[in-house]
Amino acid sequence: MTATPPLSRLLPRRRTVLRALFALAVSAFTGGTLAHVATTPGAGAGRTGEPRAGGPGGGFDEMYRGRRIQGRPVPGARFDVRVDGRPLHLMRCADGGYLTPVDHYASYPTPLAAARGAVDEMGSARLALGAHHGVRP
Repeated sequence: MTATPPLSRLLPRRRTVLRALFALAVSAFTGGTLAHVATTPGAGAGRTGEPRAGGPGGGFDEMYRGRRIQGRPVPGARFDVRVDGRPLHLMRCADGGYLTPVDHYASYPTPLAAARGAVDEMGSARLALGAHHGVRP
């Protein structure tokens, strides 16, 4: 007669079950996120050509709340934005939008919208020279 193994050896261990559930959840979340990014209109705009801008020819120059904001595309799918002649650094988001050092918490769809958002947040303060990552004043 053959001896049957104890029940504890036949059932999967809790750690194995938790690992499998975790792997399933991670793969489902990753797949859902990738599907969302792939089907979002405008996702990745500016990566192969010029960045999206707010004016004709890709640049802008306007007065907004008493501040002069200017922007122009520069080589490398980047944008040079200035507020009252001082540089405003823009950072690209994964969703194709832009962040500024003035407000890291809001993503803006265009460089012009990002510049306007920075002006709104700054109020009457001036933009510091060299106020972006990796540059010392």
